[in-house]
Amino acid sequence: MRVLVAEDDRRIADLLAEALGGAGFNVVVATDGEDAWFRGDSEAFDAALLDLGMPGLDGLSILKRWRKAGRTLPVVIVTARGNWDERVEGIEAGADDYVSKPFRVEEVLARLRAVIRRSSGFASALIEVGNGLTLNTNTMQVMRRGAPVALTPQEYRLVAFLAHRRGRVVSQMEIVEHLYAQDFERDSNSVEVLVGRVRKRLGSDVIRTRRGFGYVLGGDEE
Repeated sequence: MRVLVAEDDRRIADLLAEALGGAGFNVVVATDGEDAWFRGDSEAFDAALLDLGMPGLDGLSILKRWRKAGRTLPVVIVTARGNWDERVEGIEAGADDYVSKPFRVEEVLARLRAVIRRSSGFASALIEVGNGLTLNTNTMQVMRRGAPVALTPQEYRLVAFLAHRRGRVVSQMEIVEHLYAQDFERDSNSVEVLVGRVRKRLGSDVIRTRRGFGYVLGGDEE
């Protein structure tokens, strides 16, 4: 899952990037408001952590521009501003949740996971994919027919990304954009290799290929 961290305090930005990376997220950091707005408007993200006090362009203006342009990515506002009226203004502008500084990283992670789940139509951290496959987004645990399956961090990221899009065909380019860093070689066969590794661990029937379109996890069998 790819997350934009828009935070001008480099220390906090690095703290969040490290924590989110350790929790399985692909993180992009923007420390300037204009850069944060442009990235959120032109790149694919599963969610954003947005500081209201961004330089150049404040967080509330960024959020309003995204929503006006039809950008629906879930947004969690992270800010030192704790007044209730500012919270209301942020929510009314289109924010999905709100965390005040100082914060605990665990709370930020929990809220981030929750808004991503809700945006994908899941109310619980336990996602039932089908074919006996279950994903717990809190513990980053994958179960197949009741038995835990050990996955590498990148293998888990793939399963989680596809699980949040259960039953939908996902292109190879989408997978590259959300799972890999921007300097990833996009014409490589790394996605096919990664899918192959996951199939070996979970079963060949878990991820299906739609030739010429991409991959699908869950949904009706062909």
